Amino acid sequence: VQLQASGGGSVQAGGSLRLSCAASGIAFSLYLMAWYRQAPGKQRELVAEITTGGSTDYADSVKGRFTISRDNAKNTVYLQMNSLEPEDTAVYYCKARRLGGYYWGQGTLVTVSS
Repeated sequence: VQLQASGGGSVQAGGSLRLSCAASGIAFSLYLMAWYRQAPGKQRELVAEITTGGSTDYADSVKGRFTISRDNAKNTVYLQMNSLEPEDTAVYYCKARRLGGYYWGQGTLVTVSS
């Protein structure tokens, strides 16, 4: 199983980034997919998740700015991040979860400068 995250980088406040997480080795369409982030010195937190049916949920801090989506044909989940703030600086991780188990991808660093 591999979850390959990409798309991180450095951006100024107000800018946008799009993260991608490509999955292999799992029946992607059967998994709830989520993005988490971990800022320096802080615990990992849920950013957004999308169910197998396409329902979404977001942390209050990103509602209206971030959008999670999935493409089951490409086994990929996306996180479109707009109006980025310095507080969004963190390592972002994708997670695949279903009954009985979960998998983490490696992180991708997002740095937002003021």
